[in-house]
Amino acid sequence: MITKSAQGTGRRKTAVAAVRLSQGTGRKIVNGRQLDKYLGRQNLVLEVEKPLEVTGTNGKMDVVCNAKGGGISAQAGAIQLGIARALVELIARALVEFDESFKKVLKKEGLLTRDPRMVERKKYGQVKARKRYQYSKR
Repeated sequence: MITKSAQGTGRRKTAVAAVRLSQGTGRKIVNGRQLDKYLGRQNLVLEVEKPLEVTGTNGKMDVVCNAKGGGISAQAGAIQLGIARALVELIARALVEFDESFKKVLKKEGLLTRDPRMVERKKYGQVKARKRYQYSKR
């Protein structure tokens, strides 16, 4: 049996996630562990599952992902974007027959937009990016 699958790459801050979606029973594996065990927090699990919930494919797709860099929250955002991009690729390649266009639904929810916010670099002569050393008058 040939499995129909698609790949998507998601990025958030310094985290990168390579996501592979395939038709299945709803397994979600990140770095060899179950999604809820890997992330640990329920709000992050819900964030990652949002593209699947919005498109109505939550129990129908298997997600296998490798995530690296950043923290747990950034990795969750990267996985979410990777899943959304893989869903769009599935429809674009006509690998899965579903009623509606996923791209419109995902775009409306803001799930196809990469979050551009990055950490501002530290400047010389300062403690951090914007915090300055304490001024001493005497």
